[in-house]
Parts: sequence; structure tokens; C-alpha cells
Amino acid sequence: MILIADSGSTKTDWIVSGNKGNNDKVISTQGINPFHQSDSKIELILKNEVLPQLVSVLDDTDAANLIKSVAFYGAGCTEGVQPKMKKCLSETFVEATVEVAGDLLGAARALCGNASGIACILGTGSNSCFYDGKTIVKNIPPLGYILGDEGSGAALGKLFMNGIFKGGLSETIRELYLREENLTYQEIIERVYRKPLANRFLASTAQFINRHLDLPELEALVQQNFELFFERNVCEYACYGVKKVSAIGSIAYHFRNVFEKAAAKFGFEVDKVEKSPIRGMLAYHQSKQA
Repeated sequence: MILIADSGSTKTDWIVSGNKGNNDKVISTQGINPFHQSDSKIELILKNEVLPQLVSVLDDTDAANLIKSVAFYGAGCTEGVQPKMKKCLSETFVEATVEVAGDLLGAARALCGNASGIACILGTGSNSCFYDGKTIVKNIPPLGYILGDEGSGAALGKLFMNGIFKGGLSETIRELYLREENLTYQEIIERVYRKPLANRFLASTAQFINRHLDLPELEALVQQNFELFFERNVCEYACYGVKKVSAIGSIAYHFRNVFEKAAAKFGFEVDKVEKSPIRGMLAYHQSKQA
């Protein structure tokens, strides 16, 4: 059986394939980030959350030993901490071969499989790369939501907040947002500058924008965000001669039509857009075992 994980800081999605009845099963646990969490913390999550759910969905008390292959993709899985994560997984799934990699490689494999292409992540943050079917050949650094992350939910939130308070967007939109979200200017400043997770707060504006995307001002704002993403990131991969772009993440998924318009402006064509990479990751690893 194959066990694949797509892990963020708040949640990890796991998919197991090859169980009785040949039905794929998806489970969720709290996020695992080996960059921030200790070995003992990770081992507790594996023991207390992952294993009990596997026993349940596989209907087998020996579920851990049924897993023969594990692939773990995570936002915090830089090269320096990959051995640590691999050790924790190997001690839990003793019969399995284990691979640990970053979320960008996971996204590229999920979107492109064994083919070359431009793979993007467009969620709360953003990232992108040119992938040759095996490895990431080039990656423009995203720089995070303060210095970069163009195209992301957080970057869209920054554009939106600037617009409603500096006149780039109409007073009607400002009043509608403050009323619907039950916020004031002072509360917004507090959330952005004095409370943790400002990037997630900024990204949450995407839900309001999506609800009112019929307003031309808001569609134009989403378009601007995506155009900045192509201009400062995707266009840097044009030298590889690939014109098809694929993306994973809620921002690309919910604003796909606008994403396609921005891509076309820069001479690119959108291929795949998926909300989650987990199914594509599984398909990639199954193809390697075929």
C-alpha cells in the first residue's frame, strides 16, 4: 500500500491506496512541519492521529505494517530537515520505503507527472517553478507576503486593503466589506500589524472578493494580482520554451477564469488547475510502481 501526505502548518491530508476493495481513503491530521516541530512532537502526531485513523479506514490493527511506500510533501521540508522527517516516518512505518520532499516538488509532480512544465502554488502564499519531469530546474524565490508572494491570497488582500482605504476601490465596496465582515479600520490595522498570522487574515479577503466578483473593480484587482505573478515569476521560465502553466491552490481554483486571462496576456496557456495536490501526488507515485 502507498501512503501519501500533503502537509501544511495547520493541516495534513493523507491518502492511502491499495487497501481492501481497492478504494483510496483520505484522512486528515494536524499540520506537521519538521522545521518548527521536534522529533517527539512529530512522532506523537503519527502515533496518536495517523495510525488510529489508518487502523480504522483499513480495518486492520496491523495497518502500519501494510504500508510499503510513504511519500511526505511539506511546506517546511527543506533539505536540512528532510532526514529528521524521514527518520520519524521510517520508525512508524517500518516496512515502508520513505521519501520526504518540499511542497513545490509535490505540486510539480501532482500537476505535471513525468512531463516537463511550469507548476505554481497559489493559495495563502505563492510559489512557482520550471520542472523537467524529474526535478525542479528553476525556482524564482517567492519571498513571502511582505516582499513578494504575487498572485497569492495574502498579496490579493494587500491590494484590496490598500484599495479600499486609499481610494483605488470605490466607497461602495469599502462599506460593503466592512459591513459584511463586521470590521473597522482600527480592527484591520490591529489584525495586520499587532496580531499573529497577518498573512492568513489578508488572504481571507479572497472569500469576500469571490462573492462579489461580478463587480468589475474586484475582477480587475484579481487580474492585477495574477498579472504581477506572471510578470515577476512565470515569465522567468519562458526561456525553457514551455507555454503551458498549471496551478494548485484555492486562489487559482476559485479565480481560474481570471487566471486564464492573465496567462493569455503574457502568452501562456493554463493547463491544469487543482484545489488540492493529493490525488495528483498519488497518481504520480502509482505510475512509478506500474
